[in-house]
Amino acid sequence: MIARICGKVTERGSNFLLIDISGLCYKVFIPLTVMQRLEENICADEKVSLITYHYFQVEPTKSTPMLIGFLNEVEKEFFEAFITVSGIGPRAALRALNKPIAQVVRAIEEADMAFLRSLPGIGEQRAKEIVAKLQNKVGKFGLIQDDRGIGAHAKTTGIEEEALAVLMQLEYKKPEAASMIKKALERGGEIRTTEELLNEVYRQKKAR
Repeated sequence: MIARICGKVTERGSNFLLIDISGLCYKVFIPLTVMQRLEENICADEKVSLITYHYFQVEPTKSTPMLIGFLNEVEKEFFEAFITVSGIGPRAALRALNKPIAQVVRAIEEADMAFLRSLPGIGEQRAKEIVAKLQNKVGKFGLIQDDRGIGAHAKTTGIEEEALAVLMQLEYKKPEAASMIKKALERGGEIRTTEELLNEVYRQKKAR
């Protein structure tokens, strides 16, 4: 399994990059929402590092290895959650995610069917299935900053650290992330897991 790829970009398409690694070129498909922020993550020497989702596209007569690239593990995790919805495979998700993940999450949490139907390939029934499957489960992904131009305190130390690491990966400054976590713990009732903590951070951020 190819989990990460780092090399020089030799060609760009509307939804893919060709990445050269010591003379061997890999075609990596990129969701539009990621592609729109790619430029700021490509080095001066045209090198890029991507987290990859590696799978096999199975057809009646062949099985083709495919790579889908992301800028961080959290984006990939959302993609993996999105394809758990019935009828949405990796290729369909690749096409559908043409708007910032934070906006997609907001639409899921608010059951905004009009927004979800606006995603390529997502009709009325599929939009309903997305909400039914993912609502109240993907709040932490709403903290992804891609739309710019935890119980008793003794039990929270580990999940606070994990939540802090996720927020810093999403480019929040450490003091800001720590403040968000502290407020979520104060107002969120009994929080037992990192996911519950991040969901509470997202809810409070949305309520501002």
